[in-house]
Amino acid sequence: MKAQVIRSFGDAAVFQLADIPIPEVKPMHVLIQVKATSLNPIDTKIRSGVFAKFAPEFPAVIHGDVSGIVTEVGEGVTEFKIGDEVYGFAGGVKGSGGALAEYMLADARLLAHKPKNLSFAEAAALPVVSITAWEALFKRAKIQAGDEILIHGGTGGVGHVAVQLAKWAGAKVYTTVSTPEKAHIAKELGADVVINYRETPVQDYVNMYTDGKGFKYIFDTVDRENLENSIEAASLYGTVVAIAVSQNYNLAPFLLKALNFHAVFIELPILHEEFRHINGEILKKVTPIIEEGRVKPLIDKKPFTFEEIAEAHEYYETKKAVGKIVLVNNW
Repeated sequence: MKAQVIRSFGDAAVFQLADIPIPEVKPMHVLIQVKATSLNPIDTKIRSGVFAKFAPEFPAVIHGDVSGIVTEVGEGVTEFKIGDEVYGFAGGVKGSGGALAEYMLADARLLAHKPKNLSFAEAAALPVVSITAWEALFKRAKIQAGDEILIHGGTGGVGHVAVQLAKWAGAKVYTTVSTPEKAHIAKELGADVVINYRETPVQDYVNMYTDGKGFKYIFDTVDRENLENSIEAASLYGTVVAIAVSQNYNLAPFLLKALNFHAVFIELPILHEEFRHINGEILKKVTPIIEEGRVKPLIDKKPFTFEEIAEAHEYYETKKAVGKIVLVNNW
């Protein structure tokens, strides 16, 4: 089968088109004819070597988000059959091949049936970001109807789904964005209050919307440098959930506000087999919400094919994308 592989770490030019064997089906797995994938931060970090310890063996096929059609079913799989349309975050890290190929072998516990109202391209945009947002909002922050939450990065990959899920749950959603265009998109996604962080300092919007007390719940979907803003915006005894943290971060600011802090790293279930059911179970909960029209993917306007993988990674690193970058299998 055709695949885009990397044989070393580096910039986007390291991708090479190659012919590699089609994976053999094994128990509890299915073989997927890949229709589409999307690009997530971990994909660029694995490619570049920043997350080298999480990379598959060379020649490596990366990218974890996948949508496609089941073509073979392994022993022990009862939930899926040949011909089923599926999606999931199912590999592209150490010990498992990724989606940048004609076929992908995936543990069935990591998958769900594709939402009936989405195309393959739309479905491929959602697994990583949906699982991450659900984990952060409902398993870590444990928000409920009537709660108020600040979501940093409301039009980003994870952020745009978090805004929609929080609204679905009945929360009042505040979100930060960087431009008027993104503010408009965040409003369309359902955010109650949109804050342009380039125009309004943290303390100003804390005073404006919380009478200076801070937000009880904060979900930080931005980079690790933004964590200081989350701490500043948090209330005493508040909860901060983040998806990007530094190994050398000073924990003293958390102590001064007695904050609850949680980090979300949804690659762990793939890396540790005994937890693989977690990601699949979350995706199965999100799927009916998608089919109800309460969550929809925000996809960047620039389309890519698998043959344009280098261009897609280069485009991602310009930080010009709004929403998810999706690649369609054109082989």
